[in-house]
Amino acid sequence: MRWRFLIFITILLLLFGITPVSAFPSDEKENILEAIIIEVDGDPHQHAEYLETYHPFVEIISVYDEIFNGLAVKAEPKKLARLSSLEFVQAIHPERTYKTTTNNQKPEPPIETLEDFQDNEHVVLPQTLNDTNYTGRGVKVGVIDTGIDYTHPDLEKNYQGGYDLVDLDEDPMETMPEQGIPTEHGSHVAGIIGGNGSLKGVAPEADIYAYRALGPGGVGSSIHIIAAMEQAIKDDVDIINLSLGNDVNGPDYPTSVAVNKASELGVSVVIANGNSGPDTWTVGSPATATKAFSVGASEQLKHLPFLHEPIEDETIALMPFIGSPPWDLTKDYPITTDKEKVIGKIALIQRGDIPFYELAKKAENQGAVAVLIYNNEEEAIQGSIASEKDPVEIPVALISKEHGEWLANQSEQKTSYLETVYKEKEAGVAEFSSRGPVTVNWDIKPDILAPGTDILSTVPGGYQILQGTSMAAPHAAGAIALVKEARPDWSNEQIYGALKTTTKQMMDTDEKPLDPIEQGAGLIQIKKAIETSTIIYDSSLSFGEFSRTRRSTSTDLSVENKTNETQTYSFQIPTKERGIHFNLPQTFMVKPKEKKTIPIELKVNPQLLDEGIHQNWLTLESADQTYQLPYLFVNETADHPKVMGFNFSLKELSQDDYQYQLYLTEQAKTVDVNLYNPDTLVYDRQFLHLNNVDSGLNEGELQQSDLGNPGHYIAIVTVQLEDGQYESYETMLTIEP
Repeated sequence: MRWRFLIFITILLLLFGITPVSAFPSDEKENILEAIIIEVDGDPHQHAEYLETYHPFVEIISVYDEIFNGLAVKAEPKKLARLSSLEFVQAIHPERTYKTTTNNQKPEPPIETLEDFQDNEHVVLPQTLNDTNYTGRGVKVGVIDTGIDYTHPDLEKNYQGGYDLVDLDEDPMETMPEQGIPTEHGSHVAGIIGGNGSLKGVAPEADIYAYRALGPGGVGSSIHIIAAMEQAIKDDVDIINLSLGNDVNGPDYPTSVAVNKASELGVSVVIANGNSGPDTWTVGSPATATKAFSVGASEQLKHLPFLHEPIEDETIALMPFIGSPPWDLTKDYPITTDKEKVIGKIALIQRGDIPFYELAKKAENQGAVAVLIYNNEEEAIQGSIASEKDPVEIPVALISKEHGEWLANQSEQKTSYLETVYKEKEAGVAEFSSRGPVTVNWDIKPDILAPGTDILSTVPGGYQILQGTSMAAPHAAGAIALVKEARPDWSNEQIYGALKTTTKQMMDTDEKPLDPIEQGAGLIQIKKAIETSTIIYDSSLSFGEFSRTRRSTSTDLSVENKTNETQTYSFQIPTKERGIHFNLPQTFMVKPKEKKTIPIELKVNPQLLDEGIHQNWLTLESADQTYQLPYLFVNETADHPKVMGFNFSLKELSQDDYQYQLYLTEQAKTVDVNLYNPDTLVYDRQFLHLNNVDSGLNEGELQQSDLGNPGHYIAIVTVQLEDGQYESYETMLTIEP
């Protein structure tokens, strides 16, 4: 049986990425400054003064009093340990890591002018989403990100200030090369929201405030995120954009607390849904926060060129480069990987360290009719070969790593000819966009979709095309700025409700609606939201989990009539499904300017339904409008991840004790962490065993004597659920000598 288990482990290694989890010995940690978040009872400013007076070895990084009651402090671990006995310390939270949610891992050099993008039909300009006469004038938008290049000619007009939470100064500039891995993400996000120059954002007259919470490489911590949100609240921003996240699908305390509190204070918090799609359960924190306005990425209709290899009947998708002539070859051409014999052929070149332009120009000079550059990584990118001085005159396109390697192998064995064909790619949800629902509470996320592919915006030194839910979120933030300008008396709930009420429902190729966990309420439509005659509150209906002991539940739906006349609404009777029955008010009236709450009851017979997620749409009609309301429930159980977020490290405020953290989405009978040799996959020892473990975040302590032999290990975390089922989770664990 051991060999079967080893095969299982090998498959896991191939399927899942490995995140190192390391515990350092105390003698190496003594001189390393650590930062933690302390949740306190009482006035955090008074406690900060106390620490400065009686614990001068502790550096106060931030004081949180707006959206979180606590302090961020930094010191050596052995000195931080002295704080654990203070009466006002309620809880200690280690840092969590956050990163940008763009789908471009290796930024390409910027393009200096917009002229190079004019012939690219696939480029999406942020301003095209704004179909109104509003500009966002007077609305303050806080961009919590990598900072922004406030000297950019398209950003300098609207930039009104901000703060750098990484370097703790008032200069939230992007990370420069001399500071570490340079960044461009925040500038791109800011341009989408409020670019005001050659490139126009969705809300080109909105005031932009920048908060640099993600440092070199676009990575930051929960300390930076909460501190940035605190500062944005103090600066009285109207909207906060968070195009960042992590991979935990569940509550992420204290960041989610901060998001929900900011929303309660009247600030719209817009968060990227994540780029871990297309699988379900991939939405990450803090987009999972209940009051976050979470945004997925839509993809526009495209007329795309493809290459077809007739012998193997293989079709290859092309991504034309920015600055390339259209791919309109009128006959079949052979392909070659021989860089010295490309005359009259399509040159096939692997992506490397040489700039795309240089690869393409050399092939053109040697006589190639076209160039295919195949990727050296799985993630899709949007490249450029633009040059004002000496442009490339032959078509150049990017293909996937998989197709490039296949073509290279084919060309070595025989001469292959490729013909150009064209196909339409339907508008829909970008494949990379994370899907819901949220574990534990089964919330439908994303809330809404916005453009997220091939988005042109500002970056240091010019412009660039990026894609990701990082690009979708600022489209929604800009949209909210327009609604706030047009309807300054509307609350957050009204704005969110109006935007979700008036979306465009996205359909598949058979004209059936895409699932709610893919698109939320649908694609954002700004003008319709501003002019809506009806606002439906909390229109994404989550009925929770049903079982043999819980067969029915109800939820409230609030409908507001924004007109001066009484409106009549009625539900279409849902198509009868075995085991599912809705009790709906078929017809009801709402008086002018009135808001009415109606109950919606759902009865389920679990024995007549498959286990797992059930989702669909309810249809509400008025005299002249039809509204689609997504709903979801879980029958008995679902295939959601039951265990995630295992972390093991030296305990905060300690030199000798270690701590583990583990997030469970269901109660478990047992949790076992077993260690395996990463080279041989041979079982080494049991590292941790827990009984009767509650759902949510679980924390515990280990002594150094419990750790066992130092080394690098594969840690398999196995959970036995209450129903006897097992689920495993894998990570790397390092125990230092």
